[in-house]
Amino acid sequence: MEIKLSTARAFGPTTWSIPEVRSVTQNRLLLHAAFWAAFVVFFGLLYGSYIDDYYNAFMIEFVELPFKMLLVYFNMYYLMPRYLLDKRYLEFFVYLLLLMGAIAAMMQFVLMPFLIHPLFCPITCSQDDLTFYRFIKNGVNISYVVAITAVIALLKNWYRHQQSAQTLTKDKLEAELKFLKAQIHPHFLFNTLNSLYSLTLKKSDTAPEVVLKLSSLMDYMLYDANAAKVPLEKELAYIKNYVALEKMRYGERVDVKLTETGSIAGKQIAPMMLLPFVENAFKHGVSTETENAWVRIDVKVAGERLVLLVENCKCGVKASNNTRDMASGIGLKNLQRRLELLYEGKFKLEIEDEPENYAAMLEIELD
Repeated sequence: MEIKLSTARAFGPTTWSIPEVRSVTQNRLLLHAAFWAAFVVFFGLLYGSYIDDYYNAFMIEFVELPFKMLLVYFNMYYLMPRYLLDKRYLEFFVYLLLLMGAIAAMMQFVLMPFLIHPLFCPITCSQDDLTFYRFIKNGVNISYVVAITAVIALLKNWYRHQQSAQTLTKDKLEAELKFLKAQIHPHFLFNTLNSLYSLTLKKSDTAPEVVLKLSSLMDYMLYDANAAKVPLEKELAYIKNYVALEKMRYGERVDVKLTETGSIAGKQIAPMMLLPFVENAFKHGVSTETENAWVRIDVKVAGERLVLLVENCKCGVKASNNTRDMASGIGLKNLQRRLELLYEGKFKLEIEDEPENYAAMLEIELD
C-alpha cells in the first residue's frame, strides 16, 4: 500500500506597509473632504467646458453640493446598511428612487429658480424649471455621485469582510496548531517514560543517563517547541537524543543508523515536525522482542530543501499490525494536518507500506 500526499509550490502575496499612507487613510474626515473636492473639481471642469463658463459651473456645483451630500450620506449610512446589505433589494431601490426624486424636485423647484438663476445666470439660464426634461436632467445629475459613492461603500464593506474572514481563519489555524502540538507532546512523553520504566524494571545501569537525556528532551519540548520555528540543529539534536534513548532501551537487538548530510547552519523548521517519523519507526517497527530489527534515518539538506527518509523493518506479526494501524491512526493524520497548515505548497510526503518494511519520506522547503 502506498499513500502519497504532494502539493505544488505556492507563494503568498507581498504585503507593503507605509506608515505615512496608513495614517492618512485612517483620517476619515480628510478622505471625505478630499473626495468632495475632487468631485467638485472634476464636474466643475466638465460642465464648465460644456457651457464655456467655468466660474458659473463651479458656483453651481458648490450650491448643489449640500443636497448631493445629504443624499449620499443618507444612502450610505441608512438605506444601504438597512436594506441593500440585508438583501432587501426591492425596498432599497424604491426608497432610493423616491429620495432621488425628492432631491431632484427640490433642486428644480427651489434651488434653481430662487438661487442659481438669480445669482449666477439671470440672463443666460433657460427658464425650463417646471419641465419634465429638467426633472430628468437633475435626476441624472445626482445619480452620478450616488453610483460612485455606493460602489466605494460596497467595495469598502467587501474589503472589511475579507479582512475579518482572514483574521478569523488565521485565529482558527493557530488554535488548531496548538491543539495538534498538545496531542503530540503527551504522546511522546508517554512513550519515553514507558522506555524509562522498562529500564528501571531491569535495574539497568543506563537508567540515570536516560533520566539526563529525558531532562534535555523535556527542556526542548517545554520551551523551544512553543516557538513557531526553531533552528534545524536543535530539532536534529532532539532526534539524536531520542535515538540514543531508544538504543539504550533495545541495546543490540536493534541496528540503528542515522546519517546527516548537507549544511544545516541557519536553517529553521517548525518544532516537533521530524520526530513523529522517527518515533513511529521504533514504536511500530521494532517494539517487539524480535532480534535483528533495524531502523534507518537519513537527513539531507540541499540549499533550502530538507529531505528526511525513515525506514524500519516489520519484525514479527505484532509490529506489522501496529504499522498498518499507524498508517491510518491519529499520529499520521495530525502530522499531515500540521504540514498542511505550516508548509502549504512547500512539502511532499510519501509513505510506502511494504510487507517487510515501512518507509516515510518527507521533503520540505525550509524558510
